[in-house]
Amino acid sequence: MELWSLDAVELARLIRLGAVSSREVVTSCLMRMDAVNDRLNAVVRRMDDEALAAADACDAARARGEALGPLHGVPVTIKINTDQRGHPTDNGAVALKDLVAKSDAPVVANLRRAGAVFIGRTNAPAFSMRVMSANGLHGRTLNPLDRSVTPGGSSGGAGAAVAAGMGPIAHGNDIGGSVRIPAYCNGVFGLRTGLGRIPAYSAAAGPRPIGGQLMATQGPLARSVRDLRLAFEVMAQGDPRDTRWVDAPLVGPPPRRPIRVALVPEPPGGFIHPAQAAAVRTAGRHLAAAGYVVEETPPPEIEAVVRVWHTLGSGDVFRVLAPVIEQMGDPGAVAALRHWLAQSPPPSDPTAVLDALSERDRLLLAWQTFLQDWPLVVMPTLADLPPPQDQDQTAEGTARILDSIRAALVAPALGLAGLAAPVGRSGALRTGVQIIPARFREDLALAAGEVIEAAEGAVRPVDPARD
Repeated sequence: MELWSLDAVELARLIRLGAVSSREVVTSCLMRMDAVNDRLNAVVRRMDDEALAAADACDAARARGEALGPLHGVPVTIKINTDQRGHPTDNGAVALKDLVAKSDAPVVANLRRAGAVFIGRTNAPAFSMRVMSANGLHGRTLNPLDRSVTPGGSSGGAGAAVAAGMGPIAHGNDIGGSVRIPAYCNGVFGLRTGLGRIPAYSAAAGPRPIGGQLMATQGPLARSVRDLRLAFEVMAQGDPRDTRWVDAPLVGPPPRRPIRVALVPEPPGGFIHPAQAAAVRTAGRHLAAAGYVVEETPPPEIEAVVRVWHTLGSGDVFRVLAPVIEQMGDPGAVAALRHWLAQSPPPSDPTAVLDALSERDRLLLAWQTFLQDWPLVVMPTLADLPPPQDQDQTAEGTARILDSIRAALVAPALGLAGLAAPVGRSGALRTGVQIIPARFREDLALAAGEVIEAAEGAVRPVDPARD
């Protein structure tokens, strides 16, 4: 079996034992990148020389008998909107192509300390606010399962790279679905961590709007749940630059058993594709077979939670981002932004964002009460199948996307975690679910994800389709 096809846990084990070298592993992933990235444009800044030098340093450290980190010598990719020392935080904008970061973001620093070897930076839409991963600086990323549909956004390059075997773990971030949606579109796993879990800070971006502080989190994408768990443990180490990081245990107390799971196959408020509803029910059967108590029961006021996201998104996040996208975004990003704001306009009342924050607190309390009895909620990741490329360039297409992503907006609106897992198929694509756990209980979501993974079968790297 080729080294590039193995997951991070296995690669770390082999490197630690000396069965393979980090240079061999990194070289294998770079060769896989040579073979498939031209068909995908997932990795838009390669780091071959830097990566091989880091791999050699890892091998030398092992030879000296030094203590090895949990990701020692393992290849990882970083998203283009995140500071990485010596590389541009360009956000897919031509105007920012030379904005070279002088220091690592906390999540990058944590991965580096754990021994990860960075092999490239992955594509995203300009300023990471589309479900398409295309921009004027790096071009379009394609989905390895079906080139006609999006690989998701905004961490679309991360999802496509992992799915095609360019690296076992990819970094992403998620304010409205940007880890979970690409995981779904590319048929891999993605963990949006809860608020306060993984520290975040960008010297390039400056202060974050309150909506970003409350809704945006970091997280990994991978082909196995155990890789997500390993990456989560590494990424979640504290950093004083993030004022919202919480020093909470990564594994909570033993839950009351049997664990109860609330299924929501048809989230209220819009269209649901039958294949997505079926995926949720299939996931429920997998969990029930493993001893979970599974019922179709709705958590509190899902539509009200989605409205809170839109008020904070349009009234606060876009208040900061919209002028930047208008000034520096590519035509596709500008058109998508204008269609979005036409569908979900900023509130005219200047107190609406403050009211939404109060409503968020009320809804979070209601959900936390619900999650005491139902520690896991399983919903579709998107309500629809992955959208066609550039569907957000028309008013009608944007309306369909906003209808579909309502399922993805719940977790960030409340600051909760969400694990995207592939379940079932629809033609060449995977259908999929997200598992939303109680606050600070990513461990419960990951355990349930492993049950689903065992029932569905391991995710293998795919060979991208050709023209």
